Formats: sequence, C-alpha cells, structure tokens
Amino acid sequence: MGKVTNESFVRLLEIELDAGEAEALALALELKADLVLLDERRARRIASRLNLRHIGLLGVLIEGKRRRHLESVKPVLDALISAAGFWVSSGLYDRVIEVAGE
Repeated sequence: MGKVTNESFVRLLEIELDAGEAEALALALELKADLVLLDERRARRIASRLNLRHIGLLGVLIEGKRRRHLESVKPVLDALISAAGFWVSSGLYDRVIEVAGE
C-alpha cells in the first residue's frame, strides 16, 4: 500500500471525515482503486461523490459467503459484535442474515 501524496486533499476531507477515512479516500483516488472498504455512512456518501466504488464490512461478509470463502455469515457477524464491539442495528443485522440466506 502507498502513502498519500496529496496531503491538502486529506485535510479538506477531514472537514467531514476522521483522519483514517480521509486518507483512505485520498489514497483510493491516487491509486485509482477499484474498490474501497468503508463502513461509515458519511464516508460512503463522499466516496460516491468522488465516483469511488465502495463496500462495507457486512458486504464483504456476504460476498465472502457467495464466493464460498465463508460457510456462514452469522457466526462471524456475532463474533464481530460480541468480541470486537462492532455495532449494527437489529434491522440491518436481520437484513444481512436474510441476504446471506441464513
């Protein structure tokens, strides 16, 4: 992975985003990345404005199951919530499990 060269763009993004998200978006643009991993709604909205394709962790889990890298999404999601403090609303949790076919 590279280092961001356009620090002024990072500072501009930091008006709306935290430092990590700002650098991730700036670097994704510089590298012409195919996809950037983002979970925060605001970061995803800005990524869309910048014409960057993005996916969140829950999308990665669903895609992992679809590609048969994961047998089941539910135990991984449950572990993220209980052990890592990952927050997901109950409605979104249910939707992810449904989309994953579990």
